[in-house]
Amino acid sequence: MQTLVIYDISSDRMRERLANRLFDYGLQRVQLSAFCGELNPHDRHALLKELPEFIGSERDRIYVVPLCERCVRLWCAVARERLEPARAEDVRVV
Repeated sequence: MQTLVIYDISSDRMRERLANRLFDYGLQRVQLSAFCGELNPHDRHALLKELPEFIGSERDRIYVVPLCERCVRLWCAVARERLEPARAEDVRVV
């Protein structure tokens, strides 16, 4: 299932560690603090168990959002140039 991970982490070091870990899971960066890609239920659960170690302050947040097929089909990206999303065939660029 496509999964969107977005975060607001105050520590530069923790943000970099988190981004590297999300790359390890095969997710692709879609914004500076947003990653998306295919995660099976086991990997999503494993990732969720790891995420608390990246929270360093009360303001830090990490959101993990599973996207149903309909959500992925309706996903739109607005940009000047064509974007390369996790599954290009499922995203409209307007």
